[in-house]
Parts: sequence; structure tokens; C-alpha cells
Amino acid sequence: MKAKTIGSKNARRPADYVAKAAVQKKKAVDALVRLFSSYGVVAVVNLESLPSAQLQRLRVSLGDDLNIVMSKKSVIKLAIAAVKGKIKGVDQLENSLSGMPALIFTNHSPFKLANLLNKRKSKEPAKPGQTAPYDIVIPAGPTSFAPGPIISELASVGIKAGVEGGKITVKMPATIAREGEKIKPKVAEVMAKFNIQPMEIGLNLVSAYENGVMYDKKVLSVDPATYVSELISAAMEAR
Repeated sequence: MKAKTIGSKNARRPADYVAKAAVQKKKAVDALVRLFSSYGVVAVVNLESLPSAQLQRLRVSLGDDLNIVMSKKSVIKLAIAAVKGKIKGVDQLENSLSGMPALIFTNHSPFKLANLLNKRKSKEPAKPGQTAPYDIVIPAGPTSFAPGPIISELASVGIKAGVEGGKITVKMPATIAREGEKIKPKVAEVMAKFNIQPMEIGLNLVSAYENGVMYDKKVLSVDPATYVSELISAAMEAR
């Protein structure tokens, strides 16, 4: 229950209601504290834009090795504060509580957890107003589009195109959305025409904590094969 609602001028609550809410909040905090003490790894995920049906399917597919807990930010912060002096560096998790946060408790390593979550993601087209997950680039080259109004549509989002051999050709690569930007309606339409599906449906890992160390999503998203390849290259260069 948000503090601005309890006891506010426009929505006063009976004393017994406030007391019950406080008891429920304490129970929720205590439950999280027990989980913090029972698992070696705690991760923060963002549930924004994730349909509830998809979340339930993910919970089933991930099995019992991962304990996914949804709670209010205020409750999570109180639980973190309660274990701060007992678990080194756990307070760093607060910086990751953005959007609609949930916690995952597990004994898998952060990298194995990231791999499990990534394998269960599915692609979908972008909708206007969503945030671009990376730079969206339309490459230069021929397309399957016939000449027509589409040339002006492409131009409206910064794509230079012309007609070659009876088809539309993109003259040079064009970045139509930058990572972190909100996707504009016209940009979303163009991406759909090029069958670009930049959005991933699944549990979006923000960060993970283990033994006093925080790993952000950029570190955790490194492909294992790429990591091994880089290690081999580094070892060979060190000779």
C-alpha cells in the first residue's frame, strides 16, 4: 500500500485496514529476507511489457530451480535494508529496481541464469512507444518493394532509396532508431515492412548478485562461445 494513499485527504482508511496492510507488508518483507538467506544468487528482472500468460508459461518451463518473486519496490527495498548488514554488497541491487521489478532467487551461477532466460525469449515486432533495445539499422541494398509511395515513407524516417531494376533499393545504411530511444510510429511501420523484430518477449535480466559482486546485463549477455573464443585468443597472444 502506497503511503500517499493511506491516511490521505481523499482516501482515508479505517485504522484496522491500515493495521492489516502493515501486517501484510511485514510478512512480505520477512518472506524476502528468508529467501535472501537461502539462495546464493539474487537477480533483478524487469517485467514491463511481459503479458501475465507468458510469465506463467516461463515459470513452468524454468522449473523449481528458480524462485521468481514479484513484489512492490518498497517491500524489496525494506528486505534489502534488513539483510544489508548480513550479506555483503547486497544493497547494490537497489540500483537495478527499475520498471516493474521482480527478484529471482537461485543457486545457478549468474551466467547460467542469463543463458536459461535468454533461451526462453521469443522475438516480436516493435510497437510505437517501446524502447529500442539496440541501434536499428536498415542496410543498404535491394529490397522486394515495388516503386510507389513507400519511397516517401522510407524518406520520412531518414532512409535514402531509389528504384533499380524495377525494385526499391536502399542507397546507404540508415539508423532509424538508437538504443534507448522511444520508437516512433513511422519507424515501427518501416521496421514491420522490413520484417525487423527487435523486441524480445521474456524475463529481461537487469543484473545479478553473487558473493558481493554485481553483474549487469551487458556482462551477462555475452555469448558463452564468444567468451571462450576470446579467452583462447588472449591466451595465445600472451605466449
